Amino acid sequence: MRADKKRSLLQRRRWRIRKKISGTESCPRMSVRMTHKNIYVQFVNDELGRTIASVSSRDKNVENRENLAANIDGAKQIGKLAGEAAKAAGIETAVFDRSGARYHGKVKALAEAVREAGLKI
Repeated sequence: MRADKKRSLLQRRRWRIRKKISGTESCPRMSVRMTHKNIYVQFVNDELGRTIASVSSRDKNVENRENLAANIDGAKQIGKLAGEAAKAAGIETAVFDRSGARYHGKVKALAEAVREAGLKI
């Protein structure tokens, strides 16, 4: 499949998911984006259009960020940090937005790590 066609299909999946998912102040949207090298997690209030908290494998305050990769082990570490950041921001529940990715492997490991950190998704 051509690269532009793959990108187009991924974008359509994202739009289809985003029509159904929206975050509020009491229950923000936890947006997860995975690239080949990095993992990004944001807690977004869609009513105001603001990011409440965010964590990524590129943050300077993340330990061993040079050794973090976009794999299952990295997803577990970032998920734990995302759960801690959400608790620090006063978030107890969130809506999980996987950005068109299938719920298995890295995405599943990240979601389970966030749940273990005490966040309800």
